[in-house]
Amino acid sequence: MKRKVVHATFGLALSAACAATAAAQPALDRTTLPITEPKYPPSTVLDARKATPPPRFELKAPAGAPNVLIVLLDDFGFGQSSAFGGPINMPTVDRLANNGLRYNQFHTTAMSAPTRMALLTGRNHHRANMGSITETATAFPGNTGQRPGSIATVAMILRYNGFSTAQFGKNHETAVWEISPSGPTDRWPTRSGFDKFYGFMAGEMNQWAPTIYDGLDKIETPAYPGYHFMTDMTNQAIKWMRYQKSLTPDKPFFIYFAPGATHAPHHAPKEWSARYRGKFDQGWDKLREETLTRQKRLGVVPQNTKLAAKPEAIKDWDKLTPDEKKLFAREMEVFAGYAEYADAEIGRLIKAIEELGQMDNTLIFYIVGDNGASAEGGMSGLFNEMTYINGVQEKVEDILKVYDQLGGPMTYNHYAAGWAIAGDTPFTWTKMVASNYGGTRNGLVIHWPRGFMGKGELRTQWHHVIDVTPTILEAAGLPEPKVVDGIPQTPIEGVSMLYTFGDANARDRRLTQYFELYCNRAIYNDGWLAGTVHGAPWETGKPRATLENDKWELYDTRTDFSLADDLAGKYPEKLKEMQELFMKEAVKYNVLPLDDRKLERFNAALVGRPDLMAGRTSLTVYEGMTGMSENVFINTKNRSHTITAEVQIPKGGARGVILAQAGRFGGWSLYLKDGKPTYTYNFLGLKRFTIAAKQSVPVGKTTIRYEFAYDGGGIGKGGMGSLFVNGNKVAQGRIEHTQGIIFSVEEGTDVGQDGETPVVEDYGIPAPYIFTGQINKVTIDLKEMKQAEKAEENKRRAEAAHKKVMSD
Repeated sequence: MKRKVVHATFGLALSAACAATAAAQPALDRTTLPITEPKYPPSTVLDARKATPPPRFELKAPAGAPNVLIVLLDDFGFGQSSAFGGPINMPTVDRLANNGLRYNQFHTTAMSAPTRMALLTGRNHHRANMGSITETATAFPGNTGQRPGSIATVAMILRYNGFSTAQFGKNHETAVWEISPSGPTDRWPTRSGFDKFYGFMAGEMNQWAPTIYDGLDKIETPAYPGYHFMTDMTNQAIKWMRYQKSLTPDKPFFIYFAPGATHAPHHAPKEWSARYRGKFDQGWDKLREETLTRQKRLGVVPQNTKLAAKPEAIKDWDKLTPDEKKLFAREMEVFAGYAEYADAEIGRLIKAIEELGQMDNTLIFYIVGDNGASAEGGMSGLFNEMTYINGVQEKVEDILKVYDQLGGPMTYNHYAAGWAIAGDTPFTWTKMVASNYGGTRNGLVIHWPRGFMGKGELRTQWHHVIDVTPTILEAAGLPEPKVVDGIPQTPIEGVSMLYTFGDANARDRRLTQYFELYCNRAIYNDGWLAGTVHGAPWETGKPRATLENDKWELYDTRTDFSLADDLAGKYPEKLKEMQELFMKEAVKYNVLPLDDRKLERFNAALVGRPDLMAGRTSLTVYEGMTGMSENVFINTKNRSHTITAEVQIPKGGARGVILAQAGRFGGWSLYLKDGKPTYTYNFLGLKRFTIAAKQSVPVGKTTIRYEFAYDGGGIGKGGMGSLFVNGNKVAQGRIEHTQGIIFSVEEGTDVGQDGETPVVEDYGIPAPYIFTGQINKVTIDLKEMKQAEKAEENKRRAEAAHKKVMSD
C-alpha cells in the first residue's frame, strides 16, 4: 500500500476548485432551503411585445458539482473484503481502492439504523433520535426513533440545491409504527429528500421474495426465474440514472445505494457460493491468522498489529465435531458467495456510470459495512432465523438436513458467530458492541478522479460516519444550511474529510467521538479509546454488571491498532479522565439516560413508544390491504381469537386466499382450496397444521369464521381450531404448536392474497393466490384475557421485541 504525500499545491488547487464551484453561480442564499426565488415588481407595460420578461429562476447545483454515489454494505466486518485483507474476493471495491483512497480508521455506530441516520444527516445518532433501532425506541430524547425537522438529510440539502436524488435498497430509518398507508410519511425516503425510492422498509429482507416499496407504494414482488433483489435494485438504479443523464445531462445526481447484502438471510445464488467450496475448511481460528497476515501485507494494518483475543464463548475450531465443521464451513461459503455477488452487482452500477461518461466527476463512497460482522446467528448458525427469535433451538443435525439448500429460497439462514469474529479481524468483538472496533470499524474506499490524483493510497486519519455528509457538501461547494423548510437546523456535527484527499499525512481533524449502543459504550479522544462491554450479542440474560460497576478498558490506539493490550490497570487516572469525557459527551448529544432494560424496554406502553394496536381487541380489514407488518396489525399470538370473513362466492365457486399472515418461514392462512374453506398454520416452516372442510361453500353471500381456542399456560402453546360456514361448524382440528413471539421480521398480512413467500406451498392456483370471489370485509376479534394472562402477554411481547432486535 502506497503512502505518498501529494504536493500541497494540489490541496490548494482542490480547495480553490471547490470555492470556484460556489463562486461561479449567481448570488444565491443557499443557507436557507428551499432557495428563495427572486421577487420582481409587477409589470406596468400593456403589450407583451413591448415588455422584457425577468430572467427565469432555475434551481441549479453549483457549476462542476460532482455526482455522488454512496454504497453501504450491511453487517460486513473490517476483515472480510479482499480490499482490507479478507478472504472474500470483491473486485469492485478492490478496483476503486486501487484507483482511489483506502481508509483504515473509519468508524460506524455498531448497528444498522443508527449508522444510517448518522450517515445521512452528519449528526450523531442520538442527536437524530436514533439511539438504537425504532423497534426499541423510548420516550427519551435521543431514542424516540423519529428524526426531528431540525435535522435535514443530505438528500434534502442536495435536492434543494439542484441535484436529482434517489435511494435504492434498505431503508431502516423510518419508525416501524409509521410504515403503513396511514403514515405519517414525513420520514419515508421520498419525504426525506429522495426523488426516487425503490427498496424495502425493514432491518432485513428475504432477497428471493422481498416486500418492495416504490416511493410510498408497496408493489407486487417481481416473479421470474432466478429473481433476486440485489440484481433488481441494481437494474432500477441504472435505469433511473440513465433517465437523469439522458434528459438532464448537466444535473448532478445523488444515489444512496444500500443493499440488503450481507445482512441475514444470507441469500446467495448457488453459482456464487460454489466459488468458495472448501475455502473455509481450515476454520475461523486459522482464518483470523491468515487474514491478519494479508492485512499486514496489504498495509491496511501496522506491521506490529497483534491478533486480539477472541471471546471465550467462541469455541476453538479444532474442538468441534466433524458435523459442526462441515456445516459451519458451508455457512461461510454461502455468506462469501453472497458478498462477492453483491459486489459484482455494484460493479454493474459502476460500469453504467462509466458508460455514461460520468466516472471522472462522480464522488464515490464505498462503505464496506454499516457495522461489524453479525454474531446473531448464535453458536451454530441458523436454517431459519425465526426459530431463534421464537425460542426454538435448531440443532446441527437438523440444519444439516437442509445443507444443500442453505442460501436458497427455502431457507432464511445465518452463519455461526465464530465467522463474525473472524470477519472482524484483527479485533475481538462484533456488531452491536459499540465499545470495540470490531463493532465500529469498517473499511471505506473513496474514488473521485477529478477530485484528487492519489491512486491506491492509504489514509489513516481517524474518522466517523457523521463525516460523510460534510465531505459531500464541501466537495459540491455547498454551505451547511441554517434553515430548511422554515425550521432552524441543528449544526452538523461531522468534520469534512476533504482535507485528507490530497495529503496522506494531514493531521487528524476529528479528535473526539463517543460510542453507545444498548449500554456498550466508549469514548475516543486523540488516540486513546476507553470503553466497556455491558453485554455480548449472544448474552440475552442479565447484563454483566450494573451500569455503575461496568468494567472499563483503556487502549492507546496509536500503538495498539487491534485493541489487544488493555492499559486500564496501568493508567487509572487516564481511564478516569476518559470516563469523565464520555459523560460530558453523553450529556451533550442526548445519550443519557442509559437504558439496559431488556424486557421493559420492548413493551411500547411501558417506554412510551407509539403502538397502533394499543388497547384494541378488534380489527376490520378489507380487500386490497396488503403488507401490514406485525407492528401495525393486531396481535393474535398466545390467545384465543376469531377471524370472520364476509365474502361473495360466484357461480362455479371460488378459490384463493382470504387472509394470510407472513409466509414460508412461519405464519397462517385462511383460504379456499377447490372451493372448500381451509385454515393452515405454518409453524416455523417445520410443520404445517391444516384444518379443512369437506364441502365447498355455497354460492352467494357467505360468512366464513375461524375460531381458535388457545390452550394457555404460557407462550407458543397449541389449541383447537374450528371452521364455520354461515354459523355451522364444518371442520375442527388441533394445532399442536404456535409461534409465541414473531411470525416475520419483514413479511406482513395480506387480505385477498398471499404475497412474497406463501404460507402454503400448494394453494392450487398461481401466485399470489388471489381470491377469485369478493371479500366484503374480514374482522379479527381477540378474546378477553384474564389478568394473569395479560401479564404473561406483556412479558411475551417484551421478549419478542428483544429477540427481534437481536436479529435486526
